[in-house]
Amino acid sequence: MKIAIISDIHGNNEALDSVLKDIKEQKCDKIFCLGDLAMAGPEPSKLVKRIKEMDKDGNFVIIQGNTDEKLGTYNKNFEDILDKNVPVMANAYRADLKELTDEDKKYLSSLPEKLIMNEYGVKIMLCHGSPRKNDENITPDIEIEKLEEIIKDADVDVIFCGHTHVPCGFVTECEKTVVNVGSVGRPFSETPKSCYAIMTIDENGDFGIEHRLVKYDFETAAAKLKQRNFDGADKLAAMLIKATSRYPQ
Repeated sequence: MKIAIISDIHGNNEALDSVLKDIKEQKCDKIFCLGDLAMAGPEPSKLVKRIKEMDKDGNFVIIQGNTDEKLGTYNKNFEDILDKNVPVMANAYRADLKELTDEDKKYLSSLPEKLIMNEYGVKIMLCHGSPRKNDENITPDIEIEKLEEIIKDADVDVIFCGHTHVPCGFVTECEKTVVNVGSVGRPFSETPKSCYAIMTIDENGDFGIEHRLVKYDFETAAAKLKQRNFDGADKLAAMLIKATSRYPQ
């Protein structure tokens, strides 16, 4: 069995197009999605509606990202924090709230925070940030002792996460495999390629995991985002072409 694990699409339909094409070419049997569907992207509502259609397929499994939670139900504290620390993202949040329909928001708010799947006896946790919090960072430079603390209560073999938009993977001393699958729609990289992961599992439970980088039409995606015209949309659009930091400066 081959399972594609995607995360952090952020309203980027061009990126999703290319990743789904690659998933099909890789002959994956299932898709697990780790959330963050709409926030600060080119086409938030269109993307949510598209995922809702994909979610009707029994081989598609999805959980809620931290921004899905905040867009599903307006959060004044979240908005205030963004205004103070990353005003561009606060502007995007307000613009997204206006664009998303009530049905879009209802769908986002209904998604489960995390799930545990069992494939050929391998217990797999799907979470957005970490097993503890949907906005906790698991990054390539995390100290192994801190990672062990974060995952200590997760009674699973494999943990898939996203949130940071930076792919990485670990095999811990407690014999858990932890993989951040990166981002489909907002890769934090100077090379604008979508990133996702594929897990291959044999019937005896042996498994392997690989990251895949996929080219996509980032110029069209950036142009669509810039045309949304909220204050700072141009800066977010530029990050789709070349991202040198997690948030616009």
